[in-house]
Amino acid sequence: MISNLWLLLSKEFVWLVTIACLIASPLAWWSMRSWLEKYDYRIEISWPVFAVAGSTAVIIALLTVSTQAIKAAIANPVDRLKIE
Repeated sequence: MISNLWLLLSKEFVWLVTIACLIASPLAWWSMRSWLEKYDYRIEISWPVFAVAGSTAVIIALLTVSTQAIKAAIANPVDRLKIE
């Protein structure tokens, strides 16, 4: 049961984080490239930087979803209904 709940929640969040990274990476690359053109000494931004950033974002999203899914799965629904 916990794994099913985790899988349902994780799928949605990983999909959203992936879409966000795919949209943000080209924009960030373009803005960083145009900003760095002003300097005499500059570096080139390569794709591994964006791959690491995207992977880190997905891992953080999975850890967050995992924590909340486990809390929700082991909680007693009767206790929650009593509070509300």
